[in-house]
Amino acid sequence: MSAPYHESASVAPAEPELPPPGTPDIEIARAVQPQSILLLAQQRFGLPADSLIPFGHYKAKLNLKHLGLPDPATYGKLVLVTAVTPTPAGEGKTTTSVGLNDGLNRLGVKSSVCLREPSLGPCFGMKGGAAGGGRAQVIPMEDINLHFNGDFHAITAAHNLLASIIDNHLHWGSESGLDPRYISWRRVMDLNDRALRNMIIGLGGAAHGLPRETGFDITVASEIMAILCMADSLADLRQRLARIIVGRRRDLSPVTVSDLGAEGAMTILLRDALQPNLVQSLEHNPVFIHGGPFANIAHGCNSVMATRYALSLNDVVVTEAGFGADLGAEKFIDIKCRQSGLRPDAAVLVCTVRALKMQAGTARNKLAKPDVQAVYAGSDNLQRHIRNLRQFGLTPVVSINRFPSDSDDEVAAIQAICSDWGVQAIPARHWAEGSAGASELAQAVLDQMDSGTPDIQLLYPDELPLTEKIETIATRLYDAARVDFSPDAARQLEEYEQLGFGHLPVCIAKTQYSFSANPKLRGAPSGHVLPVREVRLCAGAGFVVAVCGDIMTMPGLPRHPAALDMGLNAEGDVYGLV
Repeated sequence: MSAPYHESASVAPAEPELPPPGTPDIEIARAVQPQSILLLAQQRFGLPADSLIPFGHYKAKLNLKHLGLPDPATYGKLVLVTAVTPTPAGEGKTTTSVGLNDGLNRLGVKSSVCLREPSLGPCFGMKGGAAGGGRAQVIPMEDINLHFNGDFHAITAAHNLLASIIDNHLHWGSESGLDPRYISWRRVMDLNDRALRNMIIGLGGAAHGLPRETGFDITVASEIMAILCMADSLADLRQRLARIIVGRRRDLSPVTVSDLGAEGAMTILLRDALQPNLVQSLEHNPVFIHGGPFANIAHGCNSVMATRYALSLNDVVVTEAGFGADLGAEKFIDIKCRQSGLRPDAAVLVCTVRALKMQAGTARNKLAKPDVQAVYAGSDNLQRHIRNLRQFGLTPVVSINRFPSDSDDEVAAIQAICSDWGVQAIPARHWAEGSAGASELAQAVLDQMDSGTPDIQLLYPDELPLTEKIETIATRLYDAARVDFSPDAARQLEEYEQLGFGHLPVCIAKTQYSFSANPKLRGAPSGHVLPVREVRLCAGAGFVVAVCGDIMTMPGLPRHPAALDMGLNAEGDVYGLV
């Protein structure tokens, strides 16, 4: 599929004058004057002004009342961006997604990228911002990272409204029979705060509620976040909310949101949040950013709504899935694609020289020193991901996200390894050069789509028992020898099947830093045991979560949080957000 697709597609956008590479991301972003988002939508998509709801001059939501439902007959091609196993050295998956989209537009392809929204927790914690980096960023960067159009606040409010209704229901006698000992619905906030993980509420006497144990999770771990990203309409959103299981009765039968009558009020709070957000890259190419579920405890993809609308407006849509391909790509295909009917037409697997050297055991302070042998030693991780993607019917294009310290020999080593697998490996310099540095990668992706439509294979059928679904992922993707189910987890899985949820896909919640549940096992470990310590039923989102190892749904702050280096300067501009 060669460019250009449409005469209306943009060509070689004028490159703005930007500070040199290495300048803090926020300063690069601030050096670019965004285009009016209404003008951008009209020029790129032919959308009139009343088809968007502007949030200022440079951000907007799609007006779903005006647009109606997208027509699958008009869909363009879908490109999935995933990555090797994450390391502290960074892989740059979001940066690559933005750069690839800019590169496609530079070649004359009508393209947009769909991303998840950043969470305030990681932003103020360890990670910082999450809108790309260098010359492959999304703007306005500060707004996207801070409160972006109110979506996360709406999800937090809807989640906590349900929590308050539950406790009020108990206070007035629990007409549904909900047993306070079996309530599973906690509260959420979009910040990292370990002190809120476990607590006793309702103290102070009968007037202040029923004392019970509960706690807080981070908003991105809320089932409502996953529901928002899986829903394909307001009606579907309401139905999914109604199916949420908040706890059990004494006979262990489930109590749902529908039993409490709360789905209508929750839908009101989420009405506007369901509408996808439109912004732009540094090179003024359209970017959809919507939803942000955890890639551990949930499926880690942007919303189905944003993906579908983007596909209906473009010839190519680039999207990403959280963490490495063993988590993100698997959940994208086995959960998001299974439920939505979407299928990727190509895949990009992001890797770096630095990441492969860390997989081989190279210390972080020695990554800048050229070491071809370390690249080869760590390449088993890359090769495992290539093999795994082929199990889904995808032969990826490998994007080598190039750092200034990478030697030509190290890059050539990755290309040689990929060549042995029959896979193209393209060095990409979008971080330093913008679309010009991603043009070769963009052309390789177009060539891959030209070579034929992949035959996408789900990893397991719906009718497979839940335990066997988990075992299939563990043995085929993680190379585990077996799965060790705790007695409680085994009992709950059997119970879920008896309740009629055995057809649901499974979502493995484990460390992102290893194919195993042990973050210290680097490379491509085999023969390990995957411990499933608990399982959770997300009846509204439509999957069963298998929690493996030590996974926290309310992160804590590091010793020196990123928040301590942030603030406003004398002009009122944000600094320290990177």
